Amino acid sequence: MITVDADLSTPPFEQIRAQIAAQVQSGELRAGQRLPAIRQLAADLRIAPGTVARAYSDLEEAGLIETSRRFGSRVKAAAAPGDSDLAEQARTLSRTAKRAGLSQADLLGLVQSAWSEISGEGGQHESAAG
Repeated sequence: MITVDADLSTPPFEQIRAQIAAQVQSGELRAGQRLPAIRQLAADLRIAPGTVARAYSDLEEAGLIETSRRFGSRVKAAAAPGDSDLAEQARTLSRTAKRAGLSQADLLGLVQSAWSEISGEGGQHESAAG
């Protein structure tokens, strides 16, 4: 069940996105399972349809759901393990940095510094594939 708490500082679309993402990642929502229609979920939660649409759009960008006019929004078949998690974490980091007033260049600089820190001074990381 998806809920929105108006008392939280987290925007409603982010609450919806996080709850659905958690349900997909935990297996509570399975591949191919249909999500509530945007208008229905908005009515159930007593929020604007655009708020639900934004959450669904973020989930689609994260690779967790897919939407079509014919079938509505459904949980997408799993991608490679971790891909959607990393993409979602990158989006969350980007949103946080933007709210903090950082530019894209500032954020990329921070990420490069962090990468260098965990990888050693060369900043190179050996991939698992080779």
